[in-house]
Amino acid sequence: MAVKRFVHYYRLTKTYKQDFGRFCNLFSTKSDIESRQQFQKWHNGGGIFHQSACIDSTVLIEVGAIVHSKAVLGANVCIGSGTVVGPAVTIGQSTNIGNCIIGDSCIIHNGVCIGQDGFGFFVDEHGNMLKKPQLLNARIGNHVEIGANSCIDRGSWRDTVIGDHSKIDNLVQIGHNVAIGKSCMLCGQVGIAGSATSDLLLIAVSSRTSQSLGIMVASLLFRFMNGEDKWLTRFVVQRKGPHKVLCSTDVGQNTYNIYFDILVLRRI
Repeated sequence: MAVKRFVHYYRLTKTYKQDFGRFCNLFSTKSDIESRQQFQKWHNGGGIFHQSACIDSTVLIEVGAIVHSKAVLGANVCIGSGTVVGPAVTIGQSTNIGNCIIGDSCIIHNGVCIGQDGFGFFVDEHGNMLKKPQLLNARIGNHVEIGANSCIDRGSWRDTVIGDHSKIDNLVQIGHNVAIGKSCMLCGQVGIAGSATSDLLLIAVSSRTSQSLGIMVASLLFRFMNGEDKWLTRFVVQRKGPHKVLCSTDVGQNTYNIYFDILVLRRI
């Protein structure tokens, strides 16, 4: 009833159309109207794209998604509803993006998935595993590069955020609610657990890489051991500081230790 009275009142005034236009933002400047006319409806999915964007014919842009000027979208890309692709963004083929806002001048390589549900579950009183709602978004900053086949989950209690100028290597997993700051670097096969926060320059080495380095160091130590000791040993590989790996073993009265610098190994 209150809404009907409100409408009836404004119909009796001369300013009804002007006020309604301001409320709905229908009356804009000439430049605003011209810029809006440069956006068109995409034939596959019904989303909106800027006429200067370069989009492969196989791309799906769903209703509620928008692709801005000078963006480049490769074959079989899927842009889901609620996604904003910023100006001058390049997206490689077979990429799936939804529930995401991408900033300016980003590079997203082939096979990346952004905005899918995070891995969140809880156990009810009957012992059943139930899914936690994953309803928020992922936000990618400006000048971000994301390597092939990496995954970034959408948020559950806060948006997943990748800061400006951050660089992500191939095969990286970033869980829901993670906040990565500006100019961070994530190396290949790194996994960032859900809700982690980092606002510092990060050069991350994956657990798989650390294991590989440990095996390498142990095998080198094995070569320097005496013949009998090789069959009676058990190696212990430890991280000593951010860049050092120590491999050690005790066999009888003999002790073997070897240190390696991770950064040196990575340069090799």
